[in-house]
Amino acid sequence: MQRDLFDDEHLLFRDTVRAFMACEVVPHHGQWEKDGIVPREVWKKAGELGMFGFAVPEEYGGAGVTDFRYNAVIVEEIMRHGASGLGFSLHNDIMAPYVVGLTNDEQRQRWLPGFVSGELITAIAMSEPGAGSDLQGIRTTAIREGDHYVLNGQKTFITNGINADLVVVVAKTDPEAGARGTTLVVVERGMEGFGRGRNLEKVGMKAQDTAELFFENVRVPVANRLGPNDGEGFFQLMNNLPQERLSIAVAAVAAAETVLEQTIEYCRTRQAFGRAIGSFQNTRFVLAELATETEIARHFVDKCVLALNAGQLTAVDAAKAKWWTTELQTRVIDRCLQLHGGYGYMTEFPVAKAWLDSRVQTIYGGTTEIMKEIIGRSFGF
Repeated sequence: MQRDLFDDEHLLFRDTVRAFMACEVVPHHGQWEKDGIVPREVWKKAGELGMFGFAVPEEYGGAGVTDFRYNAVIVEEIMRHGASGLGFSLHNDIMAPYVVGLTNDEQRQRWLPGFVSGELITAIAMSEPGAGSDLQGIRTTAIREGDHYVLNGQKTFITNGINADLVVVVAKTDPEAGARGTTLVVVERGMEGFGRGRNLEKVGMKAQDTAELFFENVRVPVANRLGPNDGEGFFQLMNNLPQERLSIAVAAVAAAETVLEQTIEYCRTRQAFGRAIGSFQNTRFVLAELATETEIARHFVDKCVLALNAGQLTAVDAAKAKWWTTELQTRVIDRCLQLHGGYGYMTEFPVAKAWLDSRVQTIYGGTTEIMKEIIGRSFGF
């Protein structure tokens, strides 16, 4: 079916992103995988091309455009080029609503120009060694002392954790108040007591810096709080999680489409028993199933993008998109790897890397099980 999500402006922007990927990313990504990190210079080059902060007002260097289709273009091109090290989607899709929508004028002047230029890399610190999907279970505290919070705790699995200059930390300002005792505070690079642990070794996404973060009596100015009051953090997170989950769904479908295209081409050329493996009925049936499911997922996700733009994407619909597409992604890639035979297990083949990179998709941003729970609760049982 014809895809009609994008206008001409988005297609021109896609050309820009593709050229950037071909020139600045693809030739170097293998080395970044070995290094475990993407150089900061790449962020600055992307910033020069206008790839960050579309919704940032023009007075701070942004485009002043609230249109998630531009975000989707970047996510799709990253997935299609296998560039899993780029933490751009976290910066654009997850962090932007916090640093644009929850900041005051003074904070915007300090942070937004660097956010747009790529000079200030962002991260959000939710997960802890003892708290992942259960955000109310966090133990990190930010206790008010005059004009500062004293921040103590530990976070883990933090994307952009090594490169980040600004980290939005989820902390308890009132440990006895449950969800109403959570506040978001911004920790800046160089604050005394803010430390980074290991750049964590992962199954996939090797070039993406994922770190442990430590906070030992970090004095964070109250001026770095997001929102006008303490205790609003949990609700701020809940408001912004649908967009995060949609971003993951966009990536999932793009990854599935990419690997499927590669596998169809492989099945045209790979010979077995004197003919192309694509000529076998079982191969055709497998590819037919995967193509059908992927296209259905594509149209649902596109509909969610339009709903987000209209301010109508619900937490339930975002949860549906997130769990279904990520489970589909892992299934599609696994079956495509099988069609590659032994070559599929060789990391020099894109399907092998995609298989490794995909596994986390059903975990971060809320596990499949949590997504089903969100949907199930909506029935009012």
